Amino acid sequence: MLASASPARRRLLEQAGIPHQVRVSGVDEDQIQHVEPAELVKLLAQAKATAVAQTLDPVGDAEITAVLGCDSVLSFEGQVFGKPSGPAEAIERWQRMAGGCGSLLTGHCLIRRGQPELLACVETLVRFASLSQAEIEAYVASGEPLQCAGGFALEGRGGLCIDGLDGCYSNVIGLSLPWLRQQLSALA
Repeated sequence: MLASASPARRRLLEQAGIPHQVRVSGVDEDQIQHVEPAELVKLLAQAKATAVAQTLDPVGDAEITAVLGCDSVLSFEGQVFGKPSGPAEAIERWQRMAGGCGSLLTGHCLIRRGQPELLACVETLVRFASLSQAEIEAYVASGEPLQCAGGFALEGRGGLCIDGLDGCYSNVIGLSLPWLRQQLSALA
């Protein structure tokens, strides 16, 4: 069970051939705070997975053996960026990020029936391209950055705005498939 409304996470699981259902947690993310970005994303992922796990019916949901919660933020120059609040904020962020590097952090929480909870943060370094003001405005006008942590979608138009990554590609999209593979392998 995926405890996320993210279409990007659903696509990653579908493309990897991992059967899943989606149940949105309803967690108020603004109520969860932490000064350390890595701890913040773990707390958010844990809250989402726990909220959905608590809704499972032992009989009706017997086929569901695990709940996965995830949350991502971008840490850039000591500041945490979630989804931009609007176009003006997205433009301001991109003006700062262009030509720089940030850390995309994704918290993962896997709750399995009768097993200890698994909680981790996966970090990927993102090198942003140097963009002109016109390029920034065109990208923000596409609407894509408004839906994504950090204000970019690597798998979409935002891929043109990234010069490189150090770390897990799928993590930047919202879910580390290598981390998930390792955890699911341990279940088998």
